Amino acid sequence: MRRVAIIAAMANELKPLVRGWEGESRNGVNLWRWCHGENDWIAACAGVGVDAATHAFAEIEKIGEIDLALSTGWAGALRREFANGRAYSVSGVIDSRTGERFRVASKSVECWLVTSYGFVDRVEKQRLAAAYGADLVDMEAAGIARLAGTRGIPFSCVKGVSDGPLDHLPDFSGFISTNGRFQLVRFVLFAILRPWYWQALLRMGENSRKAAQGIRESLLGILNE
Repeated sequence: MRRVAIIAAMANELKPLVRGWEGESRNGVNLWRWCHGENDWIAACAGVGVDAATHAFAEIEKIGEIDLALSTGWAGALRREFANGRAYSVSGVIDSRTGERFRVASKSVECWLVTSYGFVDRVEKQRLAAAYGADLVDMEAAGIARLAGTRGIPFSCVKGVSDGPLDHLPDFSGFISTNGRFQLVRFVLFAILRPWYWQALLRMGENSRKAAQGIRESLLGILNE
């Protein structure tokens, strides 16, 4: 049996993919599983950031040996040519803290992604693009790539673009708990009182919905190979 670990930060990133799959919550990790033929696909999310992604990875490992580790979810675009709402197969991942570069197992040549450890505004997006030659930014993929590498597991990455290089968004980091969970109610109360963010947040919501659907289509293409 070929077991694939699919790891994201939040459930909505996986929602179109795992519709109809068997789901459960265990040790703070949301898990979905679909077995068919020789394939066992296990999707998991435990929150935002490398630590949460590591926790999700460990929970899948308890089920059995992993044959492919796949990092997915939303990302910010660092360049205008990467369109909001689209999903992209990543050719490599960079850890912004260590400078390590991890190539994916597939032959994708679309883009490089850099993993950041804090809030990324428009200025920081410009810096990351210049410093690393990256095209997208997220907060988890480098952690999954490193875990896969230390275990000799092939690694792949698909990301959907939720926001562009010039979008003016609030600092979400203050609404992420110590265990990586996004505190939605607190954020909504914050946003209601700041109408200058409304249009950007509405666009981000629509982009994220489209990107999640694009992620599903891209992942099914990979998983069905």
